[in-house]
Order: sequence, then C-alpha cells, then structure tokens
Amino acid sequence: MKTKKKKIDDLNLELTLTVEKDDYSEIERKKLAERRRTADLKGFRKGMVPEGMIRRIYGEQALVESVNQVISKGLEDFIEAEKLHVLGEPLGSEKQPEVEWKDGNDFTFIFDIAVYPEIKVSAGKEDEIPQYNISVSVKEKKEMVENLKKYYAEKKDAKKTDEDIDKEVTERLKSQYKSESDWRLGADIRKHFVDKADVKLPEAFLKRWLQATNEKVKPEDLEKEFPGFLADFRWQLVRSEFMKSFGFKIEKADLEEAAKAYVTYQYAMYGMGNVPEDIIAGSVKQMLEDRGQIDRLAEQVEDRKVMEKLRELVTLTPKKITSEKFRELR
Repeated sequence: MKTKKKKIDDLNLELTLTVEKDDYSEIERKKLAERRRTADLKGFRKGMVPEGMIRRIYGEQALVESVNQVISKGLEDFIEAEKLHVLGEPLGSEKQPEVEWKDGNDFTFIFDIAVYPEIKVSAGKEDEIPQYNISVSVKEKKEMVENLKKYYAEKKDAKKTDEDIDKEVTERLKSQYKSESDWRLGADIRKHFVDKADVKLPEAFLKRWLQATNEKVKPEDLEKEFPGFLADFRWQLVRSEFMKSFGFKIEKADLEEAAKAYVTYQYAMYGMGNVPEDIIAGSVKQMLEDRGQIDRLAEQVEDRKVMEKLRELVTLTPKKITSEKFRELR
C-alpha cells in the first residue's frame, strides 16, 4: 500500500492511501472461501456451492470488506509510525474521488487527520484575577423582605419579627452573592488561562467530526452549540496540562468521595436527609459501575483539584461591586 502525507498546517494533515490488488487479494480470497464453506443456498449442499456463484453473490461485499480492512490497518500503522496524538478520528476527505468497486482495481482513499495542539501554560502570582465582593442590593433586599412578610403572614407565623425577616434576607442574599461570586471567579480563572495558553484548535475538522459522530444533531443546532463546545474543550486541554504539571492523579478515593457527595445531594434534593450510610454506599457502588458516571465524576474531580491549586497560585484581587453592576459583567 502506498501512503502520501500532506501537511496542511500544524494541526491538520491530509493522508492519501492507495490500496493495490496485492494488498487485498489474499484477504479477499479467504473471505470468499469462508463464505463458500458456510453458504446455505437452495439446491446445493453446504460447502459445495460453486466458487463462481459465491463470487457473483458475495464478491463485491468481500472486496469492500477486504479493502476496508487494509485501509483500517494502514491508518493505524501510519498514526503509530508518526506518533500522532489524533483528535477524534480520521475523516474521509471532501476531495475523495468516486470509488469503482471492481475486483483487481487499485483504490485511492483520502483522509483528513487532525492532531491535538501542544499546550504550554504556567500559573503564578503574576496572574491576577478579580475576586468580586458583591454588596447587598437595597432593591433586591426590599423585594425579598416584602415577599417573606407575605409568606410568613400566610403561614400566620407570629414569631417572625421585622428584625428577624431583615436578618434572614440579608443572610440569604449574602449566601446567594457568595455563590455567584465563586462561580464568576472560576469562570474568570478558566478564561484567563485558556487565553494565556492561546489554544488553537482545528475548528473546521472538529465541526465535521462532531456532525459525523452525532448524526441525529441538526446542523443548525450544532452551529449554535459549537462555540460553547470549543470553550469547554479548550479548558479541558489546559486543565489536563495543569494536571500533569502539578503531578495530580485521580485516585479511586477521589471518585468515591465525589460520588458520595453527589448521591447525598440528590437525596437532599428530594427532602431526604440523614439517609443511612449503607443506602448511600449502595448508591455510590452502583454509580461507580457506570463508565459514563465515572467519566463525569473524574472530570469534576480534575476540575476541583486544578481550580483549588490555581486559586493558591494566582493573585486574587478583591473588588467591591454592586449586584446590578455585577450582573452587567460579561
């Protein structure tokens, strides 16, 4: 088999594979022999169907399977020999010529291959990230106080004084603002380091690959969600690089802890507190038997480990801001 590599840019290359008769003929012969051995056609004893009839019935299928087998091995060998860290999987090129499936022909296939970008990024005190301290909004506080007064009046809760309600509202808003501020800090840290790493991606290839592997997704939906996918993927690459540079690993105990926290939270959402430990443990065990759940938990653990370390390393610059101004941030 002949191979021809063409570098498009640092992240994309084009590979042309030419499969000749000698590359697939022996594979094809064995496939047809196996078909003849197992064929059960009316009028013939099993294994005694004439070779010519087998070739007429199964010839093209055997040819296609044989050539595809050679192509698959060729791609695998090329990627291994070139030591490529392939992104997704090779895609048939849009320049692919029409194939005439005729025994004895040579067959040419063109593939687009994308590779992962090289990520270089570090973190230190020179990296300054704003940490917002949101002041309690007079307007939001007034609205919440009025709503709580109505709520407690309907319950006829005479124990709640104006002072009690005022204190409760203040605490609620502080907790809410703290959550919003923490979320914003995480988002700002992610964006800062993704921008710093200047992560380049083969976007056109990725879009084609996503469409090819998610055929049920409408093109317009993919177009809409694609920017968000790119942002998440860039952070995954940066986060992975930090995991390596920090020497972090995801241990079994990390996954168990994350699963337990998730299960406990789910029970609490249904109003079930103080769930017995054996029930929690059973749910955790079941969760950790699901490959999809393990991957999701591993991503959460990785994100937590990296973010905690980055918060220690960077300079967090306190900034006071009103809730109105905070929500205007982009």
